[in-house]
Amino acid sequence: MTRDEKTAAIADLQVAFDTYPCFYVTDSSALTAAQVNTLRRRCFEKGIKLSVVKNTLALKALKAADESRNYAEVFDAFHGPTAIMFTENAKAPAYILEAFRKTSDKPKLKAAYIDSAVFLGDDIEAMTKLKTKEDVLGQIVGMLMSPIQNVVGAILSGEQQIAGLVKALEERES
Repeated sequence: MTRDEKTAAIADLQVAFDTYPCFYVTDSSALTAAQVNTLRRRCFEKGIKLSVVKNTLALKALKAADESRNYAEVFDAFHGPTAIMFTENAKAPAYILEAFRKTSDKPKLKAAYIDSAVFLGDDIEAMTKLKTKEDVLGQIVGMLMSPIQNVVGAILSGEQQIAGLVKALEERES
């Protein structure tokens, strides 16, 4: 790889690290070409960008990023054959890896970076149980709607009671 190619690869990785809020660092060694193609296809279907990278180039791209992103904790995961799964949805790569590992013991999860939080190790099950931002927002909206629904329900039930009382009073006067 020439110096210009390395510079271009680092720039591409920097753009990916800046664009995607989440990425998974995986060990893709011992996967056959057919398995890698299957993994790429599954990632593509879910909107995940899969890149097989040279560790030194990925580390240079990460080190060039803003320190507030907290990438330093992920540096140790870049050893051996590495593939990075860039995504908007923090749980999608975990589901793909979980399904893929039903037929193979690879790829192994080395680390995951999710909105400045770093997860180290190969705990796919824990990653699938994470709550996404959409899940948390849905729970908050549900909690906020509950009291409103109770008030509306009380008003509507009171409306029926008032209508029943008015009808009873009309019948008594006649």
